[in-house]
Amino acid sequence: MSTIIAPLAYTGSTGMWALMTTAKTLLIEQNDYYQKQTLRNRTYIHGANGKLLLSVPIRHLGKTGHQHYSEVEIENSFAWQKQHWKSIQSAYRSSPYFEFYEDDISIFYKNKFSLLYVFNKAYFELLLKLLGWNPEVHYTGSYENLTNAKDIRSQIEKKEVNNKLALKYTQVFEDKNGFIPNLSILDLLFNEGPNTLSLLKTVV
Repeated sequence: MSTIIAPLAYTGSTGMWALMTTAKTLLIEQNDYYQKQTLRNRTYIHGANGKLLLSVPIRHLGKTGHQHYSEVEIENSFAWQKQHWKSIQSAYRSSPYFEFYEDDISIFYKNKFSLLYVFNKAYFELLLKLLGWNPEVHYTGSYENLTNAKDIRSQIEKKEVNNKLALKYTQVFEDKNGFIPNLSILDLLFNEGPNTLSLLKTVV
């Protein structure tokens, strides 16, 4: 598939990234409405006790109707970034490549971000760089149904992975908890490092 229209998630799952890496051109949706309990502000990692949810807190402004994703504000009144980074460190400090990526990724847990979309976009662009993947990337000017692109925007709603997208690799706590599929791309990156992109491309 030459063009894929994709959602913008908090890091994004391995299944979502596997689908994206089949494209030469990525069209990232920036004009959708925000919905609660989706991967827009959630991601899952493999902690010592199993699957662990990290959720970016959102400011609830009391508005009626739908709110555009690009306008959603992060609730920074408590130390969610510190909590997330502590969880990531605990989960992956013993992984093969954590130290290799630690400095780049820690920025997202030290610098303050006001808008969820801005946070996720900056994270997405860093992940492209860390993966060593250089697709042509565009951002939507309006929300529309495109017939000339594969639409994977629904992946933002999915917390479980289709068996066809289940990527198998070695995880830090696999001996204790078993393998957990479709976690954050961070899980794959910290465990497989420079092999991450080639592994993603074997899935689809």
